[in-house]
Amino acid sequence: MHDGIPMPCEMQRWIRAIIRAAHLGLHVAIARNGHDVGRPNPDELLRKVQAEERAKYRGRLKVFLGYASGVGKSFRMLDEGRRRRLRGEDVVVAAIQPTASAPVEELLRGFELIPPPVELGSPAIDLDAVRRRRPQVVLIDGLAYENPPGSRYAQRWQDVEELLAAGISVISSINLHHIKERQPEVEAIRGKKTQESIPESFLRTADEIEVVDAPAEYCMTKSLRGGAARGDDIPREERQLSELREMALLLAAEVVDRQLGDYLRRQGVTQVYGTHERILVGITPRSNAVVMLHRARRQADRFHGDLHVVYVEQERLTAADQARVAQNLERAREAKAQVQVLRGRDPVRAILRYAREHGITQIFVGHSDTTGLLARFRPNRVQRLVQEAEGIDVRIFPRDERVP
Repeated sequence: MHDGIPMPCEMQRWIRAIIRAAHLGLHVAIARNGHDVGRPNPDELLRKVQAEERAKYRGRLKVFLGYASGVGKSFRMLDEGRRRRLRGEDVVVAAIQPTASAPVEELLRGFELIPPPVELGSPAIDLDAVRRRRPQVVLIDGLAYENPPGSRYAQRWQDVEELLAAGISVISSINLHHIKERQPEVEAIRGKKTQESIPESFLRTADEIEVVDAPAEYCMTKSLRGGAARGDDIPREERQLSELREMALLLAAEVVDRQLGDYLRRQGVTQVYGTHERILVGITPRSNAVVMLHRARRQADRFHGDLHVVYVEQERLTAADQARVAQNLERAREAKAQVQVLRGRDPVRAILRYAREHGITQIFVGHSDTTGLLARFRPNRVQRLVQEAEGIDVRIFPRDERVP
């Protein structure tokens, strides 16, 4: 970029992005009074256009999430399909659990069922038959199933991905213990290992997620009736089920948070506020990192939020300052924060850009060292951060007095 005029390569990206945006009916503001203030760069515009295209042509995914077996996921999935059929939507069933309760069997009688391919048998899905039939919505139970040998994909969630890309909406179900990234924590609670899984990244692409929030007492009663639990196990089982239920609710909240962020970005809102706390700590050589990280970690844990730590690269640091930065970043990693080193001539802009991209709700920074006559007439970096961080709370901590 030179004097506000895009260079040839950037100009080409701009032209491609603007043509695609115009095709989708999006409004594009090229510049303001000859400056690029407030203008998205071509890559940001292209990402927005691509998101619009995906939203326009891709099928919608709804997932019923259970925190334990037997909460009624299959019934809720089929009942959702029944209600959509009553509203006039074309709904079919492509996969169901091999064993079903009487209420589920009763609901199934009202649906068209696309049988599995003859050469593969259950639990395979006949993808070609579904695509030829092309319903508006297909019901697929057991999202974490593994497909039999000879199938197009190894796992059922990959079948669902193909149908969504083809513009067919899918309603499915899954248990918390089948989500790969959550399995270690769930296994520690349940004391059981699960082989089948889906990546959490796929679940986060869902347009809608609904927790089948049956009370823990309901699941406990079913376990006692089925012989899976004894009377003297009740306190432990109830505690485990309550912990799993909380995990499922938090996961659903995170998916909703992503949905909100994606929607706002598609609408051109660059500052995205999350549905839960996201705390950002700005590290410098002289910041009191120990106190800031401790407070931030405690607050993030209290509200089941995320902790981010950034350092904006500085030039001409002494060897001692470089060592302190490295030590502070290592402390951040030990606190299980998401750590990022930023580059930019203006540290305030770099921090705020990161904060807006990640939906940060609070920023923790150290007090500025700027003093004297200059500080009286021009805002220092911390003052600028407070003034420009619209909608984000900024907490200022004293510098580390032990650092010269």
